[in-house]
Amino acid sequence: MHEHILIALAGIGLIGIASQWLSWWLKLPAILFLLIGGIIAGPVTGWLDPDTLFGDLLFPFVSLAVAVILFEGSLTLKFEQIRGLQQVVINLVSVGVLVTWAVTAIATYLLLDIGWELALLFGAITVVTGPTVIIPMLRTVRPNSRLTHILRWEGIVIDPIGALLAVLVFNFIITGQGSDALGSTLLGFGTILLVGIAMGAVPGYLLGLLLRHHLLPEYLHNITTLTLVFAVFVISNSLYHESGLLAVTVMGLWLANMKGVHIHDILSFKESLSLLFISGLFIILAARLDLDALIELGWPALFVLLAIQFIARPLKVLVSTFRSSLNWRERTLLGWIGPRGIVAAAVSALFALRLEQEGMSEAALLVPLTFMVIIGTVVLQSATSRLFATWLGVAEPEPRGFLIIGANPVARTIGQALQEQEFNVLLTDTTWENIRAARMDGLPTYYGNPISAHADQCLDLVGIGRMLALSPMADVNVLAGLRFRREFGSGAIYTLQTAQEKDAPDKLTAAEEHRGYLLFGEGVTFSKLSSLLSQGAKIHDTKLSDDFSFEEFSNKYGKRATPLFAIDPRGRIQIFVAEGKLTPQAGWTILSLIEPSEEEKAKAQEENEK
Repeated sequence: MHEHILIALAGIGLIGIASQWLSWWLKLPAILFLLIGGIIAGPVTGWLDPDTLFGDLLFPFVSLAVAVILFEGSLTLKFEQIRGLQQVVINLVSVGVLVTWAVTAIATYLLLDIGWELALLFGAITVVTGPTVIIPMLRTVRPNSRLTHILRWEGIVIDPIGALLAVLVFNFIITGQGSDALGSTLLGFGTILLVGIAMGAVPGYLLGLLLRHHLLPEYLHNITTLTLVFAVFVISNSLYHESGLLAVTVMGLWLANMKGVHIHDILSFKESLSLLFISGLFIILAARLDLDALIELGWPALFVLLAIQFIARPLKVLVSTFRSSLNWRERTLLGWIGPRGIVAAAVSALFALRLEQEGMSEAALLVPLTFMVIIGTVVLQSATSRLFATWLGVAEPEPRGFLIIGANPVARTIGQALQEQEFNVLLTDTTWENIRAARMDGLPTYYGNPISAHADQCLDLVGIGRMLALSPMADVNVLAGLRFRREFGSGAIYTLQTAQEKDAPDKLTAAEEHRGYLLFGEGVTFSKLSSLLSQGAKIHDTKLSDDFSFEEFSNKYGKRATPLFAIDPRGRIQIFVAEGKLTPQAGWTILSLIEPSEEEKAKAQEENEK
């Protein structure tokens, strides 16, 4: 038994990692592969039985994991992100929730053979979208920044609100109908709000003070925050049932918007933890699914799904965005994206169990019906949303561009060469003369320090996916690499070494993981490129073929050529780096800095003398 538990836990982890990798490789949301993996591991093969594996710990584990996911999501919510769109978000999580609830409940009652009490409860359960499905989908769909912020805010804030609504409807069903039940429900609503907000705001403020005044050592930041999230969730729930999700969301919101509190390291830790929990939860809950019950729902359940997708969501967005600044294209995509996630799955499983214990046999339909909505919305929207966003013109372009640190002559020359090959570039510099020269060359620029607070708010990185550090100051390059590795990933940071770094001992140079890949080869420095440009060297593009290979290119130009970039026939660009093994093939285009030959130099000198 002990060995089986270990194998099952390791198997869940491996399925989760494989699903996330497939998501990255195929550019589809990971939830698709997590659901498939969970269904295969559970009801199809019978290898994974979460109820046997976790026993009574299953739902406490699910609850704590959802709390961490919501807290991590709320840490990313900055009020300035939705400046001018606050009312849209407020409408989506208030009147929009009521619209979705009403449409879903009515459709469920009319189309399925269940009572109106269960129809109301199902409608309340499925009003949530949630960060577990929205955030992975946004990574793939990449709508514009306005839609991204709205969907992220809605997905995170609506989870505790949806759970609260489901709890109120559940209590209304249990206590019976009538004025007493209604009064008790309204009192419970107010109590949950009071307890949840207080239990989130006070610990959030106190933790913020500890972080702001450096009263915690850095190695305790992550573990203290995680422990506090667990404590706030549990204590809040013990004070009033189901107020914990609201409490951890408020706590994260408070920390994210508290001035002088740096949460980057905490957020990075929580992102990794949330990724692990999201993967595990979807596999575990999908493994509990009863496929026979799902199939028995039949066509009426499919029509309920269609009502949610094509009536409830568009109507909710139509009402919520009335008189907003969103155009019709943005409203259309907003009305299409609304997948259901882990909170709906967890809450439906919990309430189905409780209602069955109360003697309501129809409650067994809640779980398969909820999973049908989750699977249906995720599959349909995952397969179509990127194409839909592109067709509507509200999707961000592929992140093929380059953020270039520096606007000096070397940076400008490389930036122009990349721009001529139709790659987006953005040059940053703190020297106005460099910025002015770059703008005269038609290059997009940012005048300021790229690691400043102003840059965090104003640096437009849409379509940018890699960083080239081309400043002559090594420290600037390293600091920029440390900052933007969070944005682009450590594999997308490239640095041109300076002459001082090349000759300095190891104890005086930045570690490789901080500076990124060394650009253009071990012996290439900023000074060398600057000197070559001053001698008349230019960047040329050379198309390779079967008759003119990369080896022949190297033989022809020898040391006069410094290969910089290689572009394959599909338009994907790769960079020559130190210790790299890039071998371009026929059909590729080489961008290289080529020094003029002796004849060309003599001819240029004659012309200058004339």
